[in-house]
Amino acid sequence: MSGILSGPIDQPDGGRPAKKTWPAQPATPGLSVRHRTSGVVGQVVRFNPQRVTLRQRNNREIDFPVAPGAFSVGGKTVSLVAPAPVTQATPSFTASGSVAPPQQKARVASPSRILVEGIHDADLVEKIWGDDLRVEGVVVEPMHGADDLTEIINEFGPSPDRRLGILLDHLRQDKRTKESMLAAEAAQQFVLIRGHQFVDIWQAIKPSVVGLDRWPVIERGTDWKTGVLTELGFGGTTGELWRVFLSRVSSFRDLDPSLVGAVEELIDFVAPPPLD
Repeated sequence: MSGILSGPIDQPDGGRPAKKTWPAQPATPGLSVRHRTSGVVGQVVRFNPQRVTLRQRNNREIDFPVAPGAFSVGGKTVSLVAPAPVTQATPSFTASGSVAPPQQKARVASPSRILVEGIHDADLVEKIWGDDLRVEGVVVEPMHGADDLTEIINEFGPSPDRRLGILLDHLRQDKRTKESMLAAEAAQQFVLIRGHQFVDIWQAIKPSVVGLDRWPVIERGTDWKTGVLTELGFGGTTGELWRVFLSRVSSFRDLDPSLVGAVEELIDFVAPPPLD
């Protein structure tokens, strides 16, 4: 046989034409589409695998069956498909409890500063509020003692654009302490002095966080940190014991509220205005 039907039909599926396909278009609410058969144009209101609801400019809503290539978007024929589910991102938080901002570079340091009494104070503030401070561009520096507080403030030269926040130990309203007297003498404009109620920053960590029922009571006249070292029978230095305590702290919840409130008030005071 030599006719046209003498050879095999050159179709992989036995001669049936290949099924036509169109690009998939997620039917997100608000998407403007055109129903190709009727010419109706509207915005997607609702979608399921069987039907799609379009809202026209006159606010009339019309349902159409969902079929491959039944709609066009921007003049191009498409097949409407279900949009990807919207997942609500769970916000992450910094150790201070603030909502963590998107990944960004630290802000250029502000001329304003927060001063703390010593290295351990600076360590604890950095661990809990470091992320907040970098976002605001605020630097924390240790004074290595508060005896010369007035001189330190005068040397800094506070001004409207150069504010100074100071965190002191043992700043109590109900008791006349050395620190409260120093704060009263040093008070001036563009300076905010705040503090916690404890003799030392160590005590601002909740005792349970470091495995204690309570902080030891140290006899007056004895260096407080040295006294704690002796009471706990720790064989190393105060610096080594502090690193143990600091490692146990993970968030503001591990600290006494008097310290948390004082530091956050100081950050608000010295933080520069938001960038435009």
